[in-house]
Amino acid sequence: MSTVWLQVGQCGNQIAQELWQNLGLVNGTCGKIDRNPFCSRDGKLSAICVDSEPKVIKKMQKQMKKGGQFTPLVPDLVQAYGYYNKPSNCEKSLLYRTMERLRKEVELRDCYSGTVLFHSLSGGTGAGLGSHLCEEIRDEYPLGQILSVTVAPYQTGECPLQHYNILLCLSWLQSYADGIFLFHNDDVLKRTAASMEKKNIHEPRKLSQVSLSNMNTYIADCVAGLLYPVNNFRPTSGLNMGVEPWELLRSVCPVPTLKFLHVAQTSTRGQVFWDSMVSSLTHFLAPESSTGDPFYSTSLLLVARSNHCSLIRPQSSAMKRLQRAYGCVSWNPFPLSLWTASYDMKDPAGQRHSLTVCANHSSIIDLLKHTLEKAQKMYSANAYTHWYRQYGCEGSDFEQAFDTFYTVEAEYRSAGEW
Repeated sequence: MSTVWLQVGQCGNQIAQELWQNLGLVNGTCGKIDRNPFCSRDGKLSAICVDSEPKVIKKMQKQMKKGGQFTPLVPDLVQAYGYYNKPSNCEKSLLYRTMERLRKEVELRDCYSGTVLFHSLSGGTGAGLGSHLCEEIRDEYPLGQILSVTVAPYQTGECPLQHYNILLCLSWLQSYADGIFLFHNDDVLKRTAASMEKKNIHEPRKLSQVSLSNMNTYIADCVAGLLYPVNNFRPTSGLNMGVEPWELLRSVCPVPTLKFLHVAQTSTRGQVFWDSMVSSLTHFLAPESSTGDPFYSTSLLLVARSNHCSLIRPQSSAMKRLQRAYGCVSWNPFPLSLWTASYDMKDPAGQRHSLTVCANHSSIIDLLKHTLEKAQKMYSANAYTHWYRQYGCEGSDFEQAFDTFYTVEAEYRSAGEW
């Protein structure tokens, strides 16, 4: 019981909601030991639900009334203006009330280790308020770690301001978060369609047939695959302490300036073939950037959940194949960490097997480059900047964000040349 789960904006709340359903924390099907990393002593989920619109919160309230596991912790919502949620020090401010609720949750922890933040990059509440909360949490609890689960919009565009929002939000996360699970909607769409097609061989799914709910479920499965308890950290007492998020950061973010994490998952039922699952996992992985530079990974974490985990070893052919596909750097002598669990959280009976990978991968360079090009053109033309100025976002904030992006890009490029 060391983690607080913070859900911000419509996207963040929907993904977290799928996660709690997958783990059986909505309908009460999860056992006491499994609930421990996610719940307080009173059995309520340690989640704070924040949004400037009530529809997502109300939907969650209805579901939680059935299960009785937790209730939304910020129910009386007021209008939020992204990062500049004025007046921030007023008791009616959404930022102020969220931090107060967070303080109470931290005080309930036996040992507070950090916060997992769910949000998106394109919207005002998820990107703006999420960034401000990340900054406030870092200032208020400097010893705790922050893991961000964030979703990047489609490159073709979802909002005219998305490039500005991505620029500002990612620069803040780079400054204040310890690790960032970065899901790209384009990649999630392809992987979700492939997963659904594999389950329904006779009814192939087109990309246009994949719903937003399907994509949220895939992201939630990836998060659960990484953060649900594993055998590696289960003490002899059997009571899991929920250290998975923070051990993960120590494994895949050894360099503080390199913290953008690629996450993917594949699963199967019945007989398991690890080589085949590795092939499915790496199928949509781009080998090189848009400029022709090969992608690489500074570190890699694989979580295998199956009753046949004894057949998978770090030095097996499947694991070596995975390291080659992700381009593990030569200067890291031990790039791969392997965690295992005796069953998959969605099927304790043992019929489902899953592989979830988390890689500190240089594919972030393409998103940084694309965002920089689009945002720089808009900023040079002074396009839409008045929407930010009226709430207090000055030119210096944009300049700082541009500098941060250039620095991160340079850091990732140089890491591959060591």
